[in-house]
Amino acid sequence: MKQFTSVHDVTDINALVTEALALKKDPYAFQHLGKNKTIGLVFLNPSLRTRMSTQKAALNLGMNAMVLNIDKEGWALELQDGAIMNGTTVEHVREAAAVLGQYVDFLGVRSFPGLKDREEDYSETIFNKFVEYCGVPVVSLESATRHPLQSLADLITITELKKVEQPKVVLTWAPHIKALPQAVPNSFAEWMCHADVDFVITHPEGYALSEEFTKNATITHNQQEALAGADFVYVKNWSAYEPYGEMPGSHEDWMLTNQMLEATNDAKVMHCLPVRRNLELSDEILDGPHSVVIHEAGNRVWAAQAVLKQLLESI
Repeated sequence: MKQFTSVHDVTDINALVTEALALKKDPYAFQHLGKNKTIGLVFLNPSLRTRMSTQKAALNLGMNAMVLNIDKEGWALELQDGAIMNGTTVEHVREAAAVLGQYVDFLGVRSFPGLKDREEDYSETIFNKFVEYCGVPVVSLESATRHPLQSLADLITITELKKVEQPKVVLTWAPHIKALPQAVPNSFAEWMCHADVDFVITHPEGYALSEEFTKNATITHNQQEALAGADFVYVKNWSAYEPYGEMPGSHEDWMLTNQMLEATNDAKVMHCLPVRRNLELSDEILDGPHSVVIHEAGNRVWAAQAVLKQLLESI
């Protein structure tokens, strides 16, 4: 593996999941790989799980980890080539990324979409400029369209907890008070379409994801129909792909409850976190036996560690 930006960078996802589960049993077996190696973690947006889990994964492998919260600690970045920088931006991403590449062996980057211009967001303008100019292997800590470390942790969780060889996995839309990016559902769908699962997406009309990420998935607007016989239910809000970034209707009745779960195969309920209680997911689920959100979050460490191990082995 030369970089980690999507499932397409992975040669064998089953082998990567197996490696992550092996690392979970023996976290410190490969500390020699990371000796005298440094990863820089650059955040243009807030983070809890991604930051802490990736730092922990790096330390488990004997690496140094340096964190820069550009939105709070760095100079305001200019992203446009040819810009006359006579406004609020202070440093161009060309220099910022290139300098960061001088200090680290790997660079992790997190940047959210603006949700205003679909073409700009889906071209991954910000993320790709760091890739282009930093000169070292890059790990996506979430971009405008994908969150591959989260999706790998999700697949690890499903593999670990499944009771049947090919479980039914349902991605269901959930209500929210504001428009959220499509990165997590895009990425989850992309990984599930490459995994050995029966994958179904359910959402209200108007919330279809880009077909780029949902090939081979079954898609329905009937949530109860989708939930029937499910082994895992992944709950997530996202804004519309078309019209981009909008929220056509509140659909509060889409919040998952225990009553809805009665149609499932005693399904485990997943969410990437953070979650707005009693809006996206009810207390009764989050505090009940169906929820595996904390277990899922714990697996973020082993997802990151498996990726970093393969990157270290490739240099």
